[in-house]
Amino acid sequence: MTADLSQIVKAYDVRGVVPDQWDESLAELFGAAFVRVTDADAIVVGHDMRPSSPGLADAFARGAARLGADVTLIGLCSTDQLYFASGSFDLPGAMFTASHNPAQYNGIKMCRAGAAPVGQDTGLAEIRELAEGWSETGAPEAAETEGTITHRDTLEDYAQYLKSLVDLTAIRPLKVVVDAGNGMGGHTVPTVFEGLPLDVVPMYFELDGTFPNHEANPLDPKNIVDLQARVLAEGADLGLAFDGDADRCFVVDERGEPVSPSAITALVAARELAKHPGGTIIHNLITSWSVPEVVREQGGEPVRTRVGHSFIKEEMAKTGAIFGGEHSAHYYFKDFWNADTGMLAALHVLAALGGQEGALSPLVAAYDRYASSGEINSTVADQRASAAKVKAAYETGDVTLDDLDGLTVTAADWWFNLRASNTEPLLRLNVEARDEATMARIRDEVLALVRATA
Repeated sequence: MTADLSQIVKAYDVRGVVPDQWDESLAELFGAAFVRVTDADAIVVGHDMRPSSPGLADAFARGAARLGADVTLIGLCSTDQLYFASGSFDLPGAMFTASHNPAQYNGIKMCRAGAAPVGQDTGLAEIRELAEGWSETGAPEAAETEGTITHRDTLEDYAQYLKSLVDLTAIRPLKVVVDAGNGMGGHTVPTVFEGLPLDVVPMYFELDGTFPNHEANPLDPKNIVDLQARVLAEGADLGLAFDGDADRCFVVDERGEPVSPSAITALVAARELAKHPGGTIIHNLITSWSVPEVVREQGGEPVRTRVGHSFIKEEMAKTGAIFGGEHSAHYYFKDFWNADTGMLAALHVLAALGGQEGALSPLVAAYDRYASSGEINSTVADQRASAAKVKAAYETGDVTLDDLDGLTVTAADWWFNLRASNTEPLLRLNVEARDEATMARIRDEVLALVRATA
């Protein structure tokens, strides 16, 4: 397959339709390119439950071994389990998954040794260039001594490591409904939760990359409806929903109400600051005002950054931050090689809830202080023109504007951020205010401006 890879090599990963946009022959070239760019003599490779994943992972391994790298295949795993393997083995890694995308998609999330991210500016552009060239000229010449390919199961080690970071032995018994969405949570949750004082009600734990029940994207409200109903029906203490590759975790309280990822970020930040007083906490610019407030109240230092895991991880490494959180339910831990793990965040929530007698809703209320719109997408013909119109409408008011990531406008009682999608003709709006009425007014004002030019 001779290929223009610009359609599948994204900002942070490889992602596209199999076999229309890429296949095992290209996966083999990506494996060779990955070894060439990272200069690795050994790597670790894992994959999710999609039908195409095992074949793609094996092909990648062959390409890597051809260039002399020894490959450890860890088989079925969550993305954060791959990060665990990369961190604990101190090896570059590749995870075959398309996260929450539909079944026909697949992709590769790559990292350097110690789970350090590989993105456009940190190797992905070079990997694309090499794979593209080889797709035209043929595979690169094999190393004088080709590498070996071995298999190793890391699930038990991953589970034990996570449980060493959060003590759940003394919590009160909790009933928790877990919706794995037919994704990798169905593989990891039973082992991680084993031996804990938890009555687990499983939903959709069967590994099925065709996602027969709902999309494995818990940030879309329609995909947690089943979980919300089951939490109420079971009288459970909380519900947890994982995305397809189980690196994100979404929380539902005992009333079946979704808990804001910003509230989870603030809760976990407070717990991490109790262990590491005065530590730095990273939050992206569309998390709630609650997050930096809680961090300061707990004696920590909040640092605001752009949206996206490469920016979060870069800032964590630069500042020595102990924890970072995003509105999208990605949670990053210094104790986990600065990588994101929804499972570790879930363990923190369980520990916080089980360490006191009250329900989850009043516990998280202390961390959820403002009215929020959530992310609202608008399809527009010209992102730049629409954003400029919004900026012009607000720049003469009693507000501050910044362009760290899109346009952020901040007033005394509200703020909003308007960002362009990198991959679609969309503008994404997030609004927060001190009360619901103000939030709704600002939300409607901005949307009217955006959609007037759509």
